[in-house]
Order: sequence, then structure tokens, then C-alpha cells
Amino acid sequence: MNKVPLTVAGAEKLRQELHRLKTVDRPEVIAAIAEARSHGDLSENAEYDAAKERQGFIEGRIREVESKLSNAQIIDPKLLDADGRCVFGATVELEDLDTGDMVTYQIVGDDEADIKDGKIAISSPIARALIGKFAGDVAEVQAPGGVRELELIDVRYV
Repeated sequence: MNKVPLTVAGAEKLRQELHRLKTVDRPEVIAAIAEARSHGDLSENAEYDAAKERQGFIEGRIREVESKLSNAQIIDPKLLDADGRCVFGATVELEDLDTGDMVTYQIVGDDEADIKDGKIAISSPIARALIGKFAGDVAEVQAPGGVRELELIDVRYV
């Protein structure tokens, strides 16, 4: 499997999720299965079926998170020295040249992306258009409504 880029904060978030899955969710579902078994006939026991399904989901998610963490390439944006170039982990300030709107995004791994929190995935069209550019450059982004021109106002490594 390829290396998965993650910021330090994203890796910590995955570690916390893994800890919660193993110490809280897994024991809860085991207790729910035991409770459902005590009700007798398993062939017509909806609680048992639901608990077993939830257990399968939890175990699958544990394997997925462990795999991502083991294949993670953790990057600390504060330690980057990209000479003002837009790279993974950078925080960028953009101006939409059509509307004049200003936005700020951090380019993060796919698992960390949250547009409400100002974090866009490295695989997103905007991030792909910005990678390698410097402040003052204009990136053309193919959006559903057509091509948008975004001027890169500032690049920070925070």
C-alpha cells in the first residue's frame, strides 16, 4: 500500500478514534451481543443481528484506521521549508478573481478534509491546481460551473 500523507493533527485524530473504537465501542458491542444472546433464540433475535452487524463495522473500521496509521507519512507543516511554494500541509489564502471572495484553506490528507473547518484534501481539484504555485500565481480550477481562476495571495506553514 502507498504512503498516506497526514498532518500531525490528522494522525492524532486517527489515533484518538482508534483508541475510542478499541476501549469504548468494542466493549459496548460485546456487551450488547452478550445481552442479546441471553434473550434466547438467535434465529429471530433482531437485537443480536444488529449488534453483530455493528461489531463487524467496528472491527472493519479498526483495521482501516490501523492500516492508515501504519502507512502514514506524517508531515508537520511547521517544519516545512518550501520557500513559499504551495505544498501538502500549507495554509493558503486565495482570492476568486471572478467574485473577489477571499478564502483560506489548509491542504491536508483525504481523511482529514473538512471544508467547514477550512481543510481541503490533497486530491481535490483546488489543491491539485495549487500545488507547486507561489504567492501571486493564478491557478485555474475546473469546477462544476466552469473554470474558476484563483489567485494565490499567501502561503503559510502553520
